[in-house]
Amino acid sequence: MKSGVYPASVTPFNGKGEIDFTSIVRLIAWFKAGGCSGIVLAGTNGEGASLSAIEKRDLVKGAVPLADGLEVILGVATASLDEAIWLCKQAGSAGAHVVLLMPPGFYKNASDDGIAKWFEAVLAVSPVPILIYNFPQRTGITIPAETIVRLSKHDKMLGLKDSSGNADNLAAYAEALSGSGKCLFVGDETLLIPALKAGWTGTISGAANVLPGWLSQIVAEWQVDPESAEAKAAFIEPALKAIRSCTQPSANKRILFELGVLPTADVRLPLETSSADQIQQALDLVKGITK
Repeated sequence: MKSGVYPASVTPFNGKGEIDFTSIVRLIAWFKAGGCSGIVLAGTNGEGASLSAIEKRDLVKGAVPLADGLEVILGVATASLDEAIWLCKQAGSAGAHVVLLMPPGFYKNASDDGIAKWFEAVLAVSPVPILIYNFPQRTGITIPAETIVRLSKHDKMLGLKDSSGNADNLAAYAEALSGSGKCLFVGDETLLIPALKAGWTGTISGAANVLPGWLSQIVAEWQVDPESAEAKAAFIEPALKAIRSCTQPSANKRILFELGVLPTADVRLPLETSSADQIQQALDLVKGITK
């Protein structure tokens, strides 16, 4: 994977509650104009838990031909080993570049060895490279650095995304993958600069739905002008914190609607659509720094 910013894209729906591929095209153009390296589909911000396996297959199949040079990553979050393998194969058939794979969250009492074996079973047969996804707030499972070392021995293991928000993981995971050539992406954008300092690759970011340009500039500038990158990160930090304080992905969809990128802000139950009033601070801050 390229270094840079990969928006954890929202999934737009039409008036019938179906995936809106016309709006997918608009999102791709928005991310492309913002300098992003790729797009993650059906992840946490993409209401992946509300999409059926068939919808995920159709989403990646429909999005790849529209990607316009962006690398396409399919989010896979299921406790079913067979379904995880099937979705990896569907991603490969569709031409996706990578799969972002969560542990089987329902089984939070499983041993570290059991979780590692579950990942290894997918890695053994997946036709596409896999990013391991650590997000214990959603799965109830923390993937230890020792498991990352173990999984990194598989050719199909491309690297890791960490959305724990635990700053201690930056050094621990970097050490676990040191010298392996694997990728490291941080999910908490407020940790982006510390992650880049620790040698991480970039960010797979929910906030990149609404601030793709700023985040892409920060990562792109880091190698050539770190002082400027840090200044930009400090400048957008209030907006990032406001975005992260809102209920997601409802707030990101509302902001994208208010910016004219999406025609609706609809989400699927049990989520509820955010009103402009509910996210006013984040909306004002984003509008204030969006050209």
